Amino acid sequence: MKIPILMYHQIDAPPPRGTALRGLVVAPSSFAWQMRMLRRLGYKGLSMRDLEPYLLGEKQDKVVGITFDDGYQNNVIHALPILKTHGFTATCYGVSSMIGGTNAWDIGKVAQKPLMSLEDWRVWNESGMDVGSHTQVHANLTELTKEAALQQVVQSKYELEQTLGIEVRHFCYPYGWFKTEHEDMVRSAGYITATSTRRGRVQIGENPYALKRIMVARATNPLQFFLKILTPYEDRRA
Repeated sequence: MKIPILMYHQIDAPPPRGTALRGLVVAPSSFAWQMRMLRRLGYKGLSMRDLEPYLLGEKQDKVVGITFDDGYQNNVIHALPILKTHGFTATCYGVSSMIGGTNAWDIGKVAQKPLMSLEDWRVWNESGMDVGSHTQVHANLTELTKEAALQQVVQSKYELEQTLGIEVRHFCYPYGWFKTEHEDMVRSAGYITATSTRRGRVQIGENPYALKRIMVARATNPLQFFLKILTPYEDRRA
């Protein structure tokens, strides 16, 4: 049995044509339709925390993981109400040292957008959603020394847990880039899973520190969405 884990970034009105990384911004109306279709197909949309027993094979059902990278404020504004409407949960991976800031790692590439504030994160958590780590500064771990990479992995978990008073169990590699040594760091830091940008659905029993995901982009049309969830469409592109 394979489990799709969806990867989103921003849920907001897409920027003008020609804008860099425009594809990472999914319109709220599209997201609402996608969640509605999942529910009509009999799927449960789950956070990584709620997905744990399914990944381990302890439970079986029609489930889909829902994840958001970076922690944009528009996820709270637009995605959260839709998730709650359908009784779904989701994981948002936060950049621990940039709460209340902007996507500074993209300066010079794309427009700056507000990240979730401390209050936003509290609302997210208190709404039954999950908080994961995306390092302290959205770091490309493959460009860092082992010591610096380990600090990004360990300290981001500590900062989020201390700031929000919660347990952080799941990690996401910024840019999707990582090596085997980073998997070991994530494991030793106490995380249960780590997600990447490698394409495909997850087979139960796969390495939990290199989980594949399915990108949902602005241009993902209804047919593609169905194919990504229900067929080997993404598995063939791994």
